[in-house]
Amino acid sequence: MDEMDKKIVIAMQDDFPLCADPYQQIAAKIGIGEEELLRRLKRQFAEGKIRKMGAVLQHREVGFAANALCVWVVPEERLEEVGRSMAACSAVTHCYSRIPVPEWPYNFYVMIHARTRKECEAMVAELSRKTGLDNYDMLFSTREWKKTSMRYFREVGKNA
Repeated sequence: MDEMDKKIVIAMQDDFPLCADPYQQIAAKIGIGEEELLRRLKRQFAEGKIRKMGAVLQHREVGFAANALCVWVVPEERLEEVGRSMAACSAVTHCYSRIPVPEWPYNFYVMIHARTRKECEAMVAELSRKTGLDNYDMLFSTREWKKTSMRYFREVGKNA
């Protein structure tokens, strides 16, 4: 990666502009044109230097105050089917399986976001009805931890 590629990585780690032309704004911030920014980003993806870009929603700030990790016991042969079904629910943001242990039999985890606990409970009851699964528990969040991602090339940004 050359210095401009590093500047692009730094810029892409910051808050994404919520506007009609976000890439144009990012490009202007680092002193290149939008076409060059997009060309370089595509190349970095193709070369595997960037693997993904994603958004982090501050769910409490947008009104989703009730958040629960719902843990389920799902038969191994149904994991994929249940995963597709639960992931289709708009309130679900995370959906994954884990290997259970004797003292914790749950092997499937679903993160649910809602405005109230009652809404959360209703959504989980609906998921239970849809899948026919009734061995679950709901673990409600009591506080939100700071959400941060890896930060790369910060030393380049200081000199730029």
